[in-house]
Amino acid sequence: MSEDQLEHLRYPVGRFSRPGRLTPDQRKTMIQTIAETPARVRQLVQHLSDSQLDTPYRPEGWTIRQVVHHMADSHLNSYIRFKWTLTEDEPLIKTYNQKAWAEMPEAAHGPVSYSLTLLEGLHARWVAMLNQMTESDFETRLTHPEQGKIDLDHMLGLYEWHCRHHLAHIALVTF
Repeated sequence: MSEDQLEHLRYPVGRFSRPGRLTPDQRKTMIQTIAETPARVRQLVQHLSDSQLDTPYRPEGWTIRQVVHHMADSHLNSYIRFKWTLTEDEPLIKTYNQKAWAEMPEAAHGPVSYSLTLLEGLHARWVAMLNQMTESDFETRLTHPEQGKIDLDHMLGLYEWHCRHHLAHIALVTF
């Protein structure tokens, strides 16, 4: 497999690029993507067998099952980061070892229904919060241990991309 082919499998929607200040219309579009993601994930995986769910989307990549569980883990962390940022002064967030979390037994072998249900409730709460945020709320910042100070516009752009990124990974494995 060529390096270009592998790059496409790793980043089927392209790599994330940091957004600048977002307009209200851009935010609305990004929030809509986040709102629609749980239903889109469910639609993509609902008819997959365990064998299909255990198929990696690329060589040495996670399985579809792990991707679904990772989305729940990652989006739960993001939701909490948004809440910290809205209720504390530039909080220092904690990172987590995504690879290790994806290899834990409930993520590597557990039913995707657990994470699909979690995503539905989580995204409903997250979207309700996002829709209530003001312009100045999106300017508030957190401190990431590796990336430094990041505002919530950046976080919104990152997680909208994250939704599209992993939906594309799941769609790569079509049967």
